Amino acid sequence: MKTIHTVTLNPALDKTVTVEDFAFGELNRIKTVRTDAGGKGINVAKVLQRFSVPVMAWGLQAGHEGKVILEKLRERGIPSHFIEAEGETRTNLKVVDERTKRTTELNEAGFSPSETHLEQFIQRFEQSLGEASFVVLGGSLPPGTPVDFYRRLIELAKRSGVRTILDADGQALAQGIEAVPYALKPNIHELEALLGSALSTDEQIVSAAQTLIRKGIAYVMVSMGGEGSILVSEKEAIRAKPFPITPLSTVGAGDSMVAAMAYSFLHNKSFQDVARWTSAAGTITASKSGTEVCTLGEVQDKLELVDLFRLPIKD
Repeated sequence: MKTIHTVTLNPALDKTVTVEDFAFGELNRIKTVRTDAGGKGINVAKVLQRFSVPVMAWGLQAGHEGKVILEKLRERGIPSHFIEAEGETRTNLKVVDERTKRTTELNEAGFSPSETHLEQFIQRFEQSLGEASFVVLGGSLPPGTPVDFYRRLIELAKRSGVRTILDADGQALAQGIEAVPYALKPNIHELEALLGSALSTDEQIVSAAQTLIRKGIAYVMVSMGGEGSILVSEKEAIRAKPFPITPLSTVGAGDSMVAAMAYSFLHNKSFQDVARWTSAAGTITASKSGTEVCTLGEVQDKLELVDLFRLPIKD
């Protein structure tokens, strides 16, 4: 059976700490600490593995922290193929305030891979595409990496007949779009930055997504945190309103949506079902602490609690 390949070029060791009542500029005593392998593609792989989907995590790693990430993936039973670069994989600190339920993130930039390591990755990635059913590309590019790197990977995947899902921001997103991935998952802020304008209404969001659809992208899903999400294709648009939760950590919520999107495509689910599954997955993950993610059973149990509203599509 073919696998879904996830790509995390700038992974992180996610260190999540909880404090009772975070006080800026003062001493804060930590109550709990946990460390996880992190980065968008890795988080997607975690969810897909919990959904019993064959998955392989691809990427770059460096130093001691990189080896820790590989070990944590092994512990979870997720096959991985990471090129080892020089330097040190970043550590991202997540501070969870128990009183306000808000998470503050402090993310390092990451190591700078050499051109040799990047070309080595491309070569092995291309050779593996015959085994892939989908490729998910997620997260920031490491410092010094050409901004068109995702574009190159998408072009290689398309040449091999493999569909791609892109979840990035800034120039990595803009360049990646030029290769026309199968699906895109920007959050509202990334979409606004991409288009250079504020999007305050559902109509504006659908119109913005349609500009990307007209490039040949099949699906655009715009996530808006607690406000829900909007899924757009050439002929349909649906807003998904999530069920109420107490958010404990938003880390990995968007990645869970991407994983549910890939799962839905793999199982040929309807447009409505894609909207429902992605919303349920993201919402459940946001209700969990640290970088824990949703399970298949949890998502299935909550599907009917997601409210869907059809939005008009302009010709």
